[in-house]
Amino acid sequence: MKEDIREILTYVRDGRLSVEDAELAIRKKPFVDLGYANIDTHRGYRTGVSEVIYGAGKSTEQIHGIVSAMLSEGQERILITRITPEKASELSESISLEYYEEGRLGIVGGAKEPDGVGRILIVTGGTSDIPVAEEAYHTARFLGNEVKKIYDVGVAGLQRLLSHMDELMSPGTKVVIAIAGMEGALASVVGGLVSCPVIAVPTSVGYGAAFGGISALLSMINSCANGISVVNIDNGFGAGYQASLMNHISK
Repeated sequence: MKEDIREILTYVRDGRLSVEDAELAIRKKPFVDLGYANIDTHRGYRTGVSEVIYGAGKSTEQIHGIVSAMLSEGQERILITRITPEKASELSESISLEYYEEGRLGIVGGAKEPDGVGRILIVTGGTSDIPVAEEAYHTARFLGNEVKKIYDVGVAGLQRLLSHMDELMSPGTKVVIAIAGMEGALASVVGGLVSCPVIAVPTSVGYGAAFGGISALLSMINSCANGISVVNIDNGFGAGYQASLMNHISK
């Protein structure tokens, strides 16, 4: 899409296209209507990141149709989140799809080469948080980031986290994504150790009074550590996306 607009502007500069005709060409049909989906073909131009497909609730046929339309519109890389192994297997029969089962997502066209200003560090409280962490990891990697993972370093054994102080406090670490369920204390601990932004992700891991992640969510929102922002429960994609935006802000 950016290339198309650049070509239109070049035509205007060279006098081959009027300003009025150029405006019409840019504004005309900034989406593709498939009946069951309206694909936002201008999103990459507006925001720098093309539309991502949320796979949950969509049939294999619908996902296939959306991917095909995106490819025909010139989108080279496509991220599909929340897809089951069964849907991924069916899609792979006709689409070149890299599927990451633990993160429940697929990538068409490969990940972007890292071009951020530093690295993103992902830490989890426990092994049970890894599916959410893997969604964040592959999202950030897809968007062109160097990403490092440190798993199972929760507050029940704080020495595990403290053994990674070099990575946490490294000048090259520009964002930390802290992922935890239960009481969600990991984000506050990390927030008190690092000088970079921390994105907290509450997970639905925990027993009854964890209320499916609400306990961790409220703990993270009420953290007394500075520099912490919080995304929705189990939203690894949102954390990876936000971390990528931060890691692409130049000084």
